[in-house]
Amino acid sequence: MMFEKKAIPKKSDGLSAWYNRVVLEAELADYGPVKGTMIFRPYGYAIWERIHTILDADIRAHGVENAYFPLFIPESFLQKEQQHVKGFSPELAVVTIGGGEELAERLIVRPTSETIMYHTYAKWIQSWRDLPLQINQWNNVVRWEKRAYLFLRTTEFLWQEGHTAHATHEEALACARWAMDMYTSFYRNVLALPGYVGTKSAAEKFAGADMTLTYETLMPEGKALQSCTSHDLGQNFSRPFAITFLDESGKTQYVWQTSWGLSTRSIGALLLAHGDDQGLRLPPRIAPVQVIILPIGEQAAVLTAAQQTAARLADAGIRAQVDVRDNERLGFKINKWELRGVPLRIEIGPREVNDGQATIVRRDTFAKETVGSEAVTARTEELLTAIQSNLHREAADFLETHTHTAITFDTFQHIMAGERGFILAPWCEDPACAEQIKAATKATVRCLPLGAAAVREPCVRCGSVARHRWYFAQAY
Repeated sequence: MMFEKKAIPKKSDGLSAWYNRVVLEAELADYGPVKGTMIFRPYGYAIWERIHTILDADIRAHGVENAYFPLFIPESFLQKEQQHVKGFSPELAVVTIGGGEELAERLIVRPTSETIMYHTYAKWIQSWRDLPLQINQWNNVVRWEKRAYLFLRTTEFLWQEGHTAHATHEEALACARWAMDMYTSFYRNVLALPGYVGTKSAAEKFAGADMTLTYETLMPEGKALQSCTSHDLGQNFSRPFAITFLDESGKTQYVWQTSWGLSTRSIGALLLAHGDDQGLRLPPRIAPVQVIILPIGEQAAVLTAAQQTAARLADAGIRAQVDVRDNERLGFKINKWELRGVPLRIEIGPREVNDGQATIVRRDTFAKETVGSEAVTARTEELLTAIQSNLHREAADFLETHTHTAITFDTFQHIMAGERGFILAPWCEDPACAEQIKAATKATVRCLPLGAAAVREPCVRCGSVARHRWYFAQAY
């Protein structure tokens, strides 16, 4: 019996309804039985596996090793760094009973791993010869969410979290900056998502950090998404956890630390930014399937030609798949793979076999062309490169046209009442002023651009002296 999928709402008619339906119908994810949780279906998890493969290679190349630390953290560990526990307390999941008995000490289900890892770092680090200690985890974390949104905001999510310890602050800062450079390159060159790099304000930085770097991307409807972060932790954890080392002169010193992470939220950003009314549009470098080959008709020669084409593409390192399901009409298959965002579709039927050709269709523009069978591999490589560039250009154009400057609050309010986007505006850096801006416009302080020039201007809201212009936007 033919399995028919439900109609997909147009993205242009309502982003939230479009997004939820596409995620479900493209079989990326499903809702878990516990409120706020989600199930990764194979196609959605395959995207995460691509992210894992690409980033893990960069992480290892920097000398960072992978390890795994326990899911459960003694509550006393979190309480050692007061800003850390204060920042995470509203989101904690707490275990009070284990093995049918009330626990002597409550256990926290990992919201992040600083505390449990640094308890161990104190045992592993003794001298300067043990530094730098650089460890990364690919794991899950739990932060109790009141409003779940598939991939973007769930109670349990997947991520990588790097944690390093260094002999000097300069080394730690260099590592935090390297991590953000790695993320920036990944977002721009793999996910085709340009954005802004900057430092978080004192009120918005990571709980327990001296400084937080962020990569901010712009989603449809002009809302910003914090897409990853990298933190200079200073000695805020090494002191309470007594992570010390003997330097080369024999003097006891506290280590300097960093932490940095990118989560499955990146998949949500990818889907939102590039999708269209027909469904997803995946950049070729991240797409689990780069080319879907559709045999048309039941002739054995057609299937043979399709499989031979897939084999030649695979030999060239292209991720190609032949759809051999015989219980789906051609139109259904086309819609299915367009919904899933596969960058290229190759159609091979009796006519193509007779003529020694293949028909290639781009997912980003729907442009169609006929190519000789011997030229399919080379042309496919060219088109995948073109699609990657085109998606990045479209996103860059959207970012540029939705980035504004506001010197007066009237201008600021006018932008936020309209197309929104990023607003670069002078701000006095008073958290109370930021709260007034948010109350009036829903815009929050996103970041101070790296290398921002010093200014001496009236704050856009209160008129006090502002030393820099900061990016504001409504948070996603």
